[in-house]
Amino acid sequence: MTQEYIATIGLETHIQLNTNTKAFCSCKADSWGDAPNTNICPICTGQPGALPSTNQAMVEKALMLCLAMNSDINMDSFFDRKNYLYADLPGGYQVTQNDRSIGRGGYFDFLMDDGREVRCHIHNLHMEEDAGKTKNEGNIRLIDMNRCGVPLVEMVTMPDLHSADEAATYLTRLRQLLRWLGISEANMEKAHLRCDANVSIAPKGSTELGKKCEIKNINSIEAVRMAINYEIERQIREINAGNKIEQWTIEWDNDTQELRKMRSKETAADYRYFREPNLMPVHISEEFLESIKNKMPELPIQRRERFISEMGLPSYDATVLTADRDTSDFFEAVCNIYDGDNKRVSNWMMNEVLRITNETGCAVSELKITAQDLADIIHMVDQKTINTTTGKNLVDMVQSSGKRPQLLVEEHGLGLVSDDSAIRAMCTKIVSDNPKEAASYRNGKESLIGWFVGQVMREMRGKADPEKAKAILLELLKAD
Repeated sequence: MTQEYIATIGLETHIQLNTNTKAFCSCKADSWGDAPNTNICPICTGQPGALPSTNQAMVEKALMLCLAMNSDINMDSFFDRKNYLYADLPGGYQVTQNDRSIGRGGYFDFLMDDGREVRCHIHNLHMEEDAGKTKNEGNIRLIDMNRCGVPLVEMVTMPDLHSADEAATYLTRLRQLLRWLGISEANMEKAHLRCDANVSIAPKGSTELGKKCEIKNINSIEAVRMAINYEIERQIREINAGNKIEQWTIEWDNDTQELRKMRSKETAADYRYFREPNLMPVHISEEFLESIKNKMPELPIQRRERFISEMGLPSYDATVLTADRDTSDFFEAVCNIYDGDNKRVSNWMMNEVLRITNETGCAVSELKITAQDLADIIHMVDQKTINTTTGKNLVDMVQSSGKRPQLLVEEHGLGLVSDDSAIRAMCTKIVSDNPKEAASYRNGKESLIGWFVGQVMREMRGKADPEKAKAILLELLKAD
């Protein structure tokens, strides 16, 4: 009988905070696209005698993440030196938090695509600085120190995840949350969000975890899924072959999509932590913490539940409309103006507004169409000033021109023709010009009514009231 195994996964995510300056100096934090070694100073390059100071914005954003993770906040935390010798770590140590980090414990609830809710517990959240970047060109190793000192929060989970899909979804929902809070761009391609995965397997039913291996250098959510699956399969093969799992650090090669052993796994003792002597402890007053709490927005999972329970949206709609904060805020603004059926607004949002964002690559907040515009368009359709097709076209016209919907309706003569005599004249002409179709309808092919309405709408350039046109056509076609 083949032995079944259960995977256990813990994630370490490095989150670049979107502060203007670095963690401990005044150099620009975001150097993406800048020439190498242009945003550096004696502090972030580890020059002897340079004295750092803590960036308050880093502390504020780290606290927001702690609150979102339901973590216990240490009102007094401090920095440590993590000692190791890498070419892109100029001081020979990284300033981080080890003994007393800003946040401890907590949990992150997130939804899987099948609707299942997963709770992943958090071990700790700590502030730290980033190292530089190494680039190999042939036999030459080039060092770019622009990233040195960039503020990070490292968030370490408990081993609560049990599949590559759960790990990938965790990262997807975390990226959504970071952007929602406005504390990180969370772009994995630009290294704003990086992930290391600790993976182990154990026989199904076992109460003990297996030896874990850490996968590093994973730079996309899909790569996380692939790398974890590959590592689970590798460990199963090793055990089935009678080998023991060694505690390795493994590198993911995105070009070859392969795992490669780097070194044996370090322990905390290898880093020889000690207190950072050049930085004061981080003291958080009750007043300061309260001010951060007041900045906290309603979180996506909470808003999703409110959209379902209070606004009457289906689960699918609520999930789509809370995928990002811009979309969610826009939807609520339209609902407040429209003051009608929220599901109707949701349909227009998902079918028309989100279509434009997908086509243009723009965020909802960057579109020319406003919440007032969309509410006005839906109202005009409701009041039969325009028909639904014209309304959908009007969304695109507003987006391309930036003009208000009512003005476009007047300029282009888009309003519905509700004059019975004009519609009746056109209906009479269509029936008279198509005797074969009229005979087919009278002989029982009643589905042709849609074709007749379409002909009227085409001839009247979409401006006829379709319900009036249908009623008149039925009257004419049923007459002897």
